[in-house]
Amino acid sequence: MSRRQSSGTDPPLGDDIVAERLRRHLGFLGLTHSLARLDELLAWATRERPGATALLEHVLGAEVASKVEARVARRVAVSGLREQKMLEAFDWNFQPTLDKAFIVELARLDFVRRRDDLVFTGKSGTGKSHILKALGLRACQQAISMRYARCVDLLDDLHAGLADGTYPQRLKSWARPELLVIDDVGLGQVKKREDEPTAAHTLFNLIDKRHGRASTAVTSNIALSDWGRYLGDTTVAMAILDRLAMHAIRVDIDGPSYRQHLAELRAATQSAPAAAASG
Repeated sequence: MSRRQSSGTDPPLGDDIVAERLRRHLGFLGLTHSLARLDELLAWATRERPGATALLEHVLGAEVASKVEARVARRVAVSGLREQKMLEAFDWNFQPTLDKAFIVELARLDFVRRRDDLVFTGKSGTGKSHILKALGLRACQQAISMRYARCVDLLDDLHAGLADGTYPQRLKSWARPELLVIDDVGLGQVKKREDEPTAAHTLFNLIDKRHGRASTAVTSNIALSDWGRYLGDTTVAMAILDRLAMHAIRVDIDGPSYRQHLAELRAATQSAPAAAASG
């Protein structure tokens, strides 16, 4: 018996049947964003009656945007970046000595592609961390592998590897990203034990492994000359700076503390009602 051929006059399938088939197709292809919005998409197509090209662009464009957003979110989640700072939120007027055009140029991340290092220095609260976190977020958005950590947390992680025998794997993991952001050198107490390498030795091993191979961005709340005292070994600290800071892109923010400014504003706001009540 021959297979029945369509005559072209078969009655059209009902909307419910077509929608169910579309759901199966979208699920099979993994187009989860479109699957979740199918009813909305069908209503839009019925209302707007776009051409075939416009319809495909609308559906596939939204699917691509959804997948890109999900991938960025995954990169941020594994990067250690807990705060998603943006350059657009930075108060440039509060730090008038900071070259905005230069920072915006850094945000292109060409220095990462050149494997250059970056060192921000300045007092606490001047915006160093905000800027580097924003650069880290840009890296995630541009599919550049990135990890972020405060200096004390990074050193604690590596020292933990000495205790459980995972130091080589941890060192390799920290050395791998195209961009490593080490925040707040000079803040927090680094561990100092006689039976372990100094923090300076631990940081040196990492910087030496990355030097010339990947970009390292650092913020320091202390003068570079004080790294030896902070890290526990002046000679090794100088070796770190020789590989890192002396040949890095340097930015020094010589301005007031924004956190202190906000604290003063909050104090003034809270004191105003009290003063009015007492008057």
